[in-house]
Amino acid sequence: YSVTGPIRLELANASGDVDITGSTDGKVHVHGEVRASGFGSDTPQKRLDETVSNPPIEQRGDTIRIGKEISRMRNVSITYTIQVPRDTEVSATVASGAQTIRGVRGPVKVQSASGSVRVEKIERDAHLSTASGSVSATDIGSEVHVTSASGSVTVSNTKGDVIVNAISGVIRIAKPGGRIEADTASGEVEIQGAANDVKAHAASGRVSVQGNPGADSYWELKTVSGAVQLGVPASANLHLSAEAVSGEIRTDIPIVVEEQGKHSLRAHMGSGGGRVDVHTVSGEIHLSGTK
Repeated sequence: YSVTGPIRLELANASGDVDITGSTDGKVHVHGEVRASGFGSDTPQKRLDETVSNPPIEQRGDTIRIGKEISRMRNVSITYTIQVPRDTEVSATVASGAQTIRGVRGPVKVQSASGSVRVEKIERDAHLSTASGSVSATDIGSEVHVTSASGSVTVSNTKGDVIVNAISGVIRIAKPGGRIEADTASGEVEIQGAANDVKAHAASGRVSVQGNPGADSYWELKTVSGAVQLGVPASANLHLSAEAVSGEIRTDIPIVVEEQGKHSLRAHMGSGGGRVDVHTVSGEIHLSGTK
């Protein structure tokens, strides 16, 4: 398919992996491998022949639609390998299958009921949602929003905000360019390279944050059941308020104590600056140094 200017790719697939890659030839290339199953008079061969003779692809202006309504693709599995111009916006929905999208301008919106989601080298926003499966987003030029019911979430090297909501699974965020919101009901939260606002909450699981809070930033680290690990350089400037309802508070780097109780601590490092609030109901709080 020949196109001119920016395009929008819309894809719906009931079953089968999807791989979308940006290219430089200004065309859209679609390769599909079709598998069909059936019962009664609706034989697999009939379904296969119908799909091959009438591929679910249409072009309207600058929009290319691939796939049909998922409810109409019952017992048909299609594995797609798609190349698109780099200046492409992608909206993809897959009921069952892995999705990989790389090297397009975006924005990118991905929904998955079951299957892994991986996006790489996207210039604009990425909105990713999965009910069951891992999510990975790397080298994103703007914001990343992830919603996950079950599965690990890994986000690294972004230029915008990172917002992750998970019910069950580990959240790992590294080298974020903006503020961070990470919330999981059951699982750990691990953040590296934080500098802007951070909100990290875990109902059941450890929270670990490494970075250097900016002068006007606010970090809120909370867990109901689990330890909180806070790593900052010795040169950090921050105000710390920590409370461990049932657990101890330990520090391994020089800190100026303002007020200290059996399960609470108020202190600052350097000239103050960023505000860090840490709270855990059941677990310890550990402040350590980083390079």
